[in-house]
Amino acid sequence: MTLTFPDPSRRFDVARNAVDFKGYDGLFEIRFLVEAGAIAKPGTPRTLCLTAFDESRDTIQEAARRAYARGRRGFYVLTAASLR
Repeated sequence: MTLTFPDPSRRFDVARNAVDFKGYDGLFEIRFLVEAGAIAKPGTPRTLCLTAFDESRDTIQEAARRAYARGRRGFYVLTAASLR
């Protein structure tokens, strides 16, 4: 199966200072976090981090697909290096 992102929802995880979103490989749910510093400047409010995520969604999802293709796990953390 291919990793897809049919659910556009995302949330800000305060404890991890990252945006949390999900992808799916068939029936399997795969969780991703993209570090706030990878998509916004330090100190950016949560709501603006979510906006930055939305504006970069295609790039972030492509980075998620690359990470998933390297080794299939149930959880991934994407960093600034992941988005290049």
